[in-house]
Amino acid sequence: MRASASCNMPPIRVLVVDDHPIVRAGLVDTIGGQSDMAVVAELEDAVRLRESYEALRPHVTIMDIAMPEVDGIQALEALRSQHDNARVIMLTALAGDHQLRRAMELGASGILMKSSIRQDLLDAIRAVHAGRRWIPADVARALVEHLGQPHLSEREIAVLRSAAAGNGNKQIGVRLGIAEDTVKTHMRTILQKLDARDRTHAVAIAVKRGIISL
Repeated sequence: MRASASCNMPPIRVLVVDDHPIVRAGLVDTIGGQSDMAVVAELEDAVRLRESYEALRPHVTIMDIAMPEVDGIQALEALRSQHDNARVIMLTALAGDHQLRRAMELGASGILMKSSIRQDLLDAIRAVHAGRRWIPADVARALVEHLGQPHLSEREIAVLRSAAAGNGNKQIGVRLGIAEDTVKTHMRTILQKLDARDRTHAVAIAVKRGIISL
């Protein structure tokens, strides 16, 4: 149902950032059908996000987390470092907690699952524009489930990603430029942090939580 906008209220200006043309077109079409919203621009990547944001000053930005060149998390961090009042809804197909928690830590105003765009998109935009946060129940449960658990460091993630590719400790060390004993130490810490039985179990947990992808 199209919302009725007061003649005294300007439309909510929305910037759409997603590398998938079909998803982007669906977002633009849905938003454009609302009398209280207007798409000010659509970007296929986040390379020029800050430049576009500063030129257009959208009220709400919708941005995919997984994008080439500059991913949504990096783009969010860069944007919020310059514009701490930017209201950004992160769009994702994954329900794992790792990237979503990072997005919230960086100041994302909301999380929107791609599977629920049809029913939640417009409500999410209006809520975030009104200064509220939008966190779906399943995302909130995922975040709470791992609340307080230690984060993997960037080096530990690199080690685990290399292990997931089938490399042994010696190969991982060569690829990352570290000693084999250091790799073993990282792997022990990874197993402890993820409460994993072995590296195969650790990889499975990391994929489920969105820490790495295969």
